[in-house]
Formats: sequence, structure tokens, C-alpha cells
Amino acid sequence: MTESRILPVAVVGAGPVGLITALGLTCYDVPVAVFEEDDRLSLDTKAGTLLTRTLEVLHRYGALPDVLRASLRIDEIGEIDWATNKPTLSVGTGDLTEDTRFPFVINIPQHHLEPVLRDCLAAREQATLHMSHRLTTFEQHDDHVELTFATPDGERQVKARYLLACDGGRSQVREQLGITVEGHTLDERYMLVDLKADLDIANPRDYPYLAYFSDPSEWMILVRQPHCWRFLYPLPKESAEPTHEELRDKAIRFIGEVEGIEVLGTNLYSVHHRVAGQWRTGRVFLMGDAAHLITPMWALGLNTGVLDASNLPWRLAWVLRGWAEESLLTGYEVEQAPVAIKGSGQMAESARAAMSHQGEAVAAMTDGNWGNAFTRGLLGVRLDVDGTGDWSMVRTGSAPLPVRTGDRAPDLPLFGPEGQVHLHDLAAESFVALYFTDTRRRPRIPAQDSPALRRFAVSRWDAPHDSGLRERALFDPADRVRRRFGVDTDTLVLLRPDAHVAAILPFAPTSDEDVAAAVYQRIAGRAPIRFEEKA
Repeated sequence: MTESRILPVAVVGAGPVGLITALGLTCYDVPVAVFEEDDRLSLDTKAGTLLTRTLEVLHRYGALPDVLRASLRIDEIGEIDWATNKPTLSVGTGDLTEDTRFPFVINIPQHHLEPVLRDCLAAREQATLHMSHRLTTFEQHDDHVELTFATPDGERQVKARYLLACDGGRSQVREQLGITVEGHTLDERYMLVDLKADLDIANPRDYPYLAYFSDPSEWMILVRQPHCWRFLYPLPKESAEPTHEELRDKAIRFIGEVEGIEVLGTNLYSVHHRVAGQWRTGRVFLMGDAAHLITPMWALGLNTGVLDASNLPWRLAWVLRGWAEESLLTGYEVEQAPVAIKGSGQMAESARAAMSHQGEAVAAMTDGNWGNAFTRGLLGVRLDVDGTGDWSMVRTGSAPLPVRTGDRAPDLPLFGPEGQVHLHDLAAESFVALYFTDTRRRPRIPAQDSPALRRFAVSRWDAPHDSGLRERALFDPADRVRRRFGVDTDTLVLLRPDAHVAAILPFAPTSDEDVAAAVYQRIAGRAPIRFEEKA
């Protein structure tokens, strides 16, 4: 094995996106080294809500149980008119039970989340975390990147297969690449305050754990964190940073007179809407805030970065394993850039305008609870998987819609020979071809001959023991999964490792043609590797 084959992937920046990306790489057995310039993780009061799609990514990467243990779960997002103190809209995430195993969002402060992710990463043999390592320069070569760090012990050189820049909005990697950012900085800043206040017993308010108070002159967001309340509001650019007494008075104006309020922490920050002109140069990729700074409305800042961390690791793993050509890596920017620029960015701006009664709410906020909850949880992201420009983030309506190519697949249960298995777990380590068919008719399903592409017949008729299909058949009682996908019998659905749908095609159950392998080859640039070829 050559030196370049055993070099790690370098992740610069140990914020949530960097740590989640590293966790993802280790799930695919890719060695990873994380470098953080500070000597400790962030202690600042920052992002505090993780959306449903982020929970699914954390589950896929094996970190969700520890994160949930430190979090507060929420099944309602409230919209409240401040003038009347009455709800104008309530989004119930419980309607998502036909879409996900996690029909809720969670609240956890970023400075609580990062240590949990760090500890998860520390338990992975394939990962190392290096604090007090400030990247000064890097140089790209044909098969690796050489990085130079300033450390307390002097200069250090490190070689890596790829460099993933998760170093924030002021990314030094982006600056050294000479990549420009386009966009603007808002005139107003955001004031974020953590408060100790009893709104449950002594002063019961019964607000949703995530509540948006809209008003044309003064809006506010109230968040119930595991150990305190947090509220966020805009501050005019020319205003001085409020004192603790002024912050207390501000909170009382929204929630009414409450005794014993204590300010625990504050953070005043500028708000940007900026996107990098390109996200990749050779072996260097921009991720999270280094690629896109999104107005933090609807929790779209951090959670959009997690979408990056869902998309890139499996691509790198496929290339490093020899299961795909380098061309697979181009799909990262093609798919994620529109989501950040025109999706999350514009949605966050629309939400901010609606909060101040200066603009119309996006359609998902007003057209059916299912569509609202689906969109708000970032489950409605349709990626441009085939380069046609067909992508979306918004779903509307009161009932689940049929699944289309590029959609994130619903995470429903099927039953294999040994019991229940969920779709996202089924596809977590490979592409998976689901042949919705009638197993009584003995359809010709290709053999399980590749670790990169697995194939299963899916039917409401359990495969007979003499059918030859028993080990590659999945039982779908009452056609629940097929009906949720909205496909006919004898339809092939190909899922990627990130659970997005790569293709939906008809297939002939009497044909020996391997349609799934042909689609895989178009995506990966080579045929699925066979077990006997595995390195």
C-alpha cells in the first residue's frame, strides 16, 4: 500500500460541521485528522436547534444517542403575534411519522453539542483531534495535500489525501485559495441571550419550546434550552450592546413580568448572507460557513452545513476505496450550492422578512401542516442528482407527496429474513436497489455480488423459501413503503448512501438486464466493484 493510500483526510475546524464530517468519514473507515486552531472548543452562546434531517445524519454517523441525551426534544414550532400574544401558526412535527423515525427537532446549545461530538469522535479508531493547530499554509500535489500548522511546540507539517475547510465564515483556507464570496451583511445585528427564568411553575407561560414572536417593529425568538431559556432579537447597527439590566427588561416586554430573571450569557453578532464563488479547488473543499454564511433564521445556518457533511463523506469514501472515479466528487458542489444559495439563504431571508411583517411567508408556512413540518425539518431537500437543475427545498400540502428522483427517501421499516430494517440503515453503507415487485412471480433480481451496490426485492408477498429470493427480499406489509414512494409494481428505486434517491425506473421482472448497475456506473464512473475484487 502506497503512502498516499494511508494518509488521512484533513478537516480544518472543530466546530459542529467539522466534527460531524469527521464522524461521517470514520463511518466509512476513512482515516481523518481534525485540526482546531484554539486550545479548547467554543464557549460562546451560539446556534441551538438541530432539525430533523440533521438528526438523521447524526443517526447514520452513530452519534445521535449521545446528542439526544444532552438535548431537549420538540414536536411543536410556534408562531406568535406579539401584539396580541396569541398563536398565529403552530407547526406540529408529529405529522412526519410516515417520513422519519425522528418526527421532532431538538434544542441544544452549540457549546454543549461540540463536546458531545468530540467525545463521539474520540471513540473512533480512525480519527484524531489536534487542538492549538493553526493552519498557516498548504500546498496541493497530485495525490495529496501538504499542510503547515503553527502549534505551541513550533511549526508542524502534515500530509493528507484531501483538505476539508470547515474553518468558518472567515476561512483562511478559502482566503488562501483566492476564492471570493458574494452577498451582503445585514444592517441589523442579532442579540442572543441565555436567561435563567421559571416559566413552567412560578410564572407558567406554556410557550412552545421554539416560539417565533412576529411584529413589524420588534420581533423575537424564544427557545427553551435544556437548562435555560434563550431569546434572540435584532439590534440596529448603530445601537450599543445592551447591559444585563436592559436585556432583562427587553425579555420582560415580550414575556411579561417575571421575578428572578438572570442573564447567563450573551452573544452579539453581525448577520451575513454570503456564498463562496466556488466550493472546490483540486483536493480542497469548502464546507459549512466557509462555503456559505446563511442568516440564522429557522435554524438554517448550522443545519445547512450539516447537509454538506451528509453529502461529501460518502463520495470521498467511494473514491478512496476505488469504488468510483474522481468525477464523483464534482457532485458535491453541484448539489449543495443551489440548496445554500437559493434554498436555505432565500428561505431564511423570507422568514426574517415575515417575522417583521415586511414580506410574505414562504408557501410551506401557510399551506398544510405536513408540508410546513416537512420543509422546516429540512426533509424536503431535493438534490439535483442528475445535473438537470431540478432541485427544491419546499413542500406544501397536508399529506405526503410521491417521492421523486433527488428526494431524500422516507425512512420507513421493511422486514428482512431476521426482522425489521429501516430504509436509511439499509442504504447507510452502500447504494441500494429496491425492486418493488411481486415475489410470487419469481422476478429476476440480480445477485448480491457487490459491497458497493446491494439489491432487494420489495413485496407485500413474503418471498417463499423455495423462491431463491429469500435472502434478498424485503417484506412490505400492506404495500406501506411502495405506497409512500408512490410507485407502481415493477419499479426500481435506487438509493444512495446519503438516502437520496438516485433513480426511479421501470424494470422488467423477466429480464436479466442489470438496470441498477448501469445507473450506478453512470454516477460513479465505473461498474460496481465485485466482492472478489475488493481491496
